[in-house]
Amino acid sequence: MTDQTPYTLARDAAAKLAELTGVERHDVALVLGSGWLPAVDALGEATAEIATTDLPGFSAAAVAGHSGKIRSIRTGDRNLLVFLSRTHYYEGKGVAAVVHPVRTAAAAGCRAIVLTNGCGGLNPAWSPGTPVLISDHINLTGTSPLVGANFVDLTDLYSPRLRGLAREVEPTLDEGVYVQFPGPHYETPAEVRMAGIMGGSLVGMSTTLEAIAAREAGLEVLGISLVTNLAAGISDQPLNHEEVLEAGRAAAARMGGLLGSLVPRI
Repeated sequence: MTDQTPYTLARDAAAKLAELTGVERHDVALVLGSGWLPAVDALGEATAEIATTDLPGFSAAAVAGHSGKIRSIRTGDRNLLVFLSRTHYYEGKGVAAVVHPVRTAAAAGCRAIVLTNGCGGLNPAWSPGTPVLISDHINLTGTSPLVGANFVDLTDLYSPRLRGLAREVEPTLDEGVYVQFPGPHYETPAEVRMAGIMGGSLVGMSTTLEAIAAREAGLEVLGISLVTNLAAGISDQPLNHEEVLEAGRAAAARMGGLLGSLVPRI
């Protein structure tokens, strides 16, 4: 029998979220990855902001560039639920903790989720600060958020409809296959070459487990990567996390404009 504890915890978190924000039901959730934080103000006026630790099952942010806050934003007739940090698989807290925000969003009424990340790009044409739509993924973590004989179809996991809406907002958007490595170390040049041979064009340390949990929960999924650096071996420059954050700061206006125009249409 499937262990229901993660789902019960998500319902408890959603109930506490409604109590603390005064918003009975949210419509669209966003998870902001490394480098995306400066873009949040373009989404609209915050009606409430709470610490992740105010909700059952959440822990404090452990990575620079993640604020450890959850913001409720009203834009038009939509209530947005914005997670300004995420729990990464490499933090060692377990897969259920990684996908807890997604399950909480579903329990809070959300019907769609936008998953963003900062990542390395394999395409030399993608300079730092380039947004790329995720068309598919390869999960190299060796695990899944699903428990038991729960056979969830991942065909078209990253919604073609939402990708089409994104391209209406910004027609120049490229697409790519995102490959999640376990981290926290960066990929070696050989691993990056392997990802490319497998069909990947973006490499990072998040997103795929959340996307699987979102599909299980019935959410429509849009994934957007912000290329913050060329992946190892594509460039001769060493990799560091500050580069990721700086690319986000430099691209903040563009990312904010993209999300600000796109999200009200979802």
